[in-house]
Amino acid sequence: MKPKTFADIKAHAEAEFPRECCGIITIRKGKETYVPCRNISAGVDQFSIHPEDYAAAEDRGSIVKIVHSHPNGSPSPSQADRVGCEASGVPWFIIGFPSLETYELAPSGYAAPLIGRVFSHGVLDCYSLIRDYYRQELRLELPDFERENEWWLKGQDLYRENFKKAGFSPIAVEDLRPHDVILMQISAPKTNHGAVYLGDGKILHHPMNRLSGRDVFGGFWLKNATVFLRHEALA
Repeated sequence: MKPKTFADIKAHAEAEFPRECCGIITIRKGKETYVPCRNISAGVDQFSIHPEDYAAAEDRGSIVKIVHSHPNGSPSPSQADRVGCEASGVPWFIIGFPSLETYELAPSGYAAPLIGRVFSHGVLDCYSLIRDYYRQELRLELPDFERENEWWLKGQDLYRENFKKAGFSPIAVEDLRPHDVILMQISAPKTNHGAVYLGDGKILHHPMNRLSGRDVFGGFWLKNATVFLRHEALA
């Protein structure tokens, strides 16, 4: 990395502190450039590059690295960082601020464990867990879809709409079988949570602000269940 590139990243991390900064390193005609981007994530401990800024960076040259900062923390990548790096298909550069320690990682085939993953909306959330379960256990690839923070409070009904598009159809609760999906409405005006039914009264899911794991499908979870679904490949 060129000294000027690192200096520009450092300045951006300082300007955005205590939020995470994010940006892109491009190369055009042999010239390396750091392109600062807007972080449109609602949280202070995560980032999401504005689509317009990503497109603008692509116009400036070949994208060779995704950059972001870890304010007041180690640059070591989180589970969400590793998953995001895999999805991006390019190496990532993480800088701790104000420590200025750095970490670089590249796509290597990493897959987050189904149990014990840390919640990060849009990257490692309840829908991500369902997608990964179907990929790992059933070799079925479910489509991903864009979901902004707290979409369920903004009049959107993403889960009902997108599970239908993904090939799921409603079933009766009495007909639940392993691998079926259960949608729930948790303290929200719209259905906003999903789980995989494992059989024997157990579910696998990833509630917000908790590690992913198994739970008994009863009590609170059963009370808030709204829709039961089966994928067309399992019908």
